[in-house]
Amino acid sequence: MMLKPARMTREVVILVADDDAGHARLIEKNLQRVGLHNSMLRFENGQDILDFLFHRSKDPKRANDTAYMLLLDIRMPKVDGVEVLRQIKADPELRKLPVIMLTTTDDPREVSRCHALGCSNYIVKPVDYEKFSEAIKQLGLFISLVQVPEING
Repeated sequence: MMLKPARMTREVVILVADDDAGHARLIEKNLQRVGLHNSMLRFENGQDILDFLFHRSKDPKRANDTAYMLLLDIRMPKVDGVEVLRQIKADPELRKLPVIMLTTTDDPREVSRCHALGCSNYIVKPVDYEKFSEAIKQLGLFISLVQVPEING
């Protein structure tokens, strides 16, 4: 039985901040396999996602009154994911943005620090291809059920 995404979920734009193009493609492909056909935007480094979220980029631009969800890697060039998370959660409007840490880092101190900063969830990317694909499919089912607030301003 295939779960249908809730109406609100289809409107959520999924932001993927991951410098590994292969991981980003696997994430997109496996989310689509579970029926998520949301718009997805990929960012290759922490600075690009911050510029998008804080309206500092020319293209693409973050739209006001749109619901977003961020899948965020920790180890990225320019600005790492932990700093991206810190800046998002320090902003009065952006702090509503659900941020799921999706990373190969399983250090308990890193997990604790990200939760203390306000991440919604912390998922360790399995190294094995099949396990990674299955983890993303499970994430897709989770995303299909989550209600996400719009980001204004």
